Amino acid sequence: MDADTEILPLIGSKEGIMHICMTYFEQGVGVLIPNPGYPTYASAVKISGATPITYDLKESTHYEPDFEQLATLIKDNYNSSTQKIKGIFVNYPHMPTGQLPCKILFEKLVAFAKQHLILIIHDNPYSFILNDNPMSLLATAGAKDVAIELNSLSKSHNMAGWRVGMLCGAKERINEVIRFKSNMDSGMFLPAQLAAAKALELDEDWHKSINEIYKKRRIRVFELLKLLNCKFSELQAGMFVWAAIPAACKDGYELSDNVLYNSNVFITPGGIFGSAGNQYVRVSLCNTEEKIEEAIGRISSKM
Repeated sequence: MDADTEILPLIGSKEGIMHICMTYFEQGVGVLIPNPGYPTYASAVKISGATPITYDLKESTHYEPDFEQLATLIKDNYNSSTQKIKGIFVNYPHMPTGQLPCKILFEKLVAFAKQHLILIIHDNPYSFILNDNPMSLLATAGAKDVAIELNSLSKSHNMAGWRVGMLCGAKERINEVIRFKSNMDSGMFLPAQLAAAKALELDEDWHKSINEIYKKRRIRVFELLKLLNCKFSELQAGMFVWAAIPAACKDGYELSDNVLYNSNVFITPGGIFGSAGNQYVRVSLCNTEEKIEEAIGRISSKM
C-alpha cells in the first residue's frame, strides 16, 4: 500500500462505513449485507437511501457466503429499478461468529466481484485478536480493482473510544471517499493521531501479551458456556465467543433472559445480529478473568 495515496485515516471505522455508503450508494441501489452480521452495515445503507439485501451465513458452511445465493440475489434484482445491487459487505474474521478467513475465500470474493461488477467492502477490525494468521483482502491478486478495506485500532491496540480507524484501497477509491468525507469533518484530532502512530510501533511481543490475556479469558468463557449446555467452536478469532444454544431453549433471547433474571449475568442474544443468529448467543472477552469467574459462580449457584 502507498501510505500517501491509498490509506485514509478515519474518526473510527464506523465513520468509514457511513462515508462509503454515502459515496457509492443511493436510492435505487441494493447492497448485500451478511446475516448474521454487524447491524451498522444495514443502518448505514438505509441512511444512504439504498436498500440492504441480506445473504445468509451458516455454521454448516463455516459462515462463508454461498456464491450461488449471491448470484441469484444479483440476478433477481438486476432488472429492478429500485434494487440494482452495487456492493457487498464482508467481514473476516467474522463478527459475530469469529469465523476466520482463508486465502481461497478471498480469491472467490474478488473473482465474484469482478464478474458481477460490484464493490466489496471488507471490514477487518478483528484481524489481530486471537488470530495467528492476520490476513487482508487487499493482499489478494486483483483485489484493489474491486475492494476497499476498513480497520480500527479500537480492538487491535486497545484504543476503543479514541476513534482511530482507517480505510485502505486504490488511490481512485480513496479520493472518491475523501470528496464526501471532506464535507463532513475536518479530520482527526492531532494528539489522537500521534498516539495512534505510537501505538503502531508496538512489536509482535506486545500483541502476543494481549492475546495471552484474551486466551485466559476465553478458557473461562468456554467453562461458562459449557455450564449452559451451549456448543461452540474453539477456533474463533476476535474478542467474543459465539455459541449455539441448547435445544431446550426457544432462542437466544430466552436463554439470555433466563441467565439475566436468574443469575444477574448478561450474555448477548445472537438474534440482534440478524435472524440467522436466533439460535445463538455471544459472550464478550472484554471482562477480567475475575468477573468471568464471578459470572460462572452465579450461574452455577442457580443450576
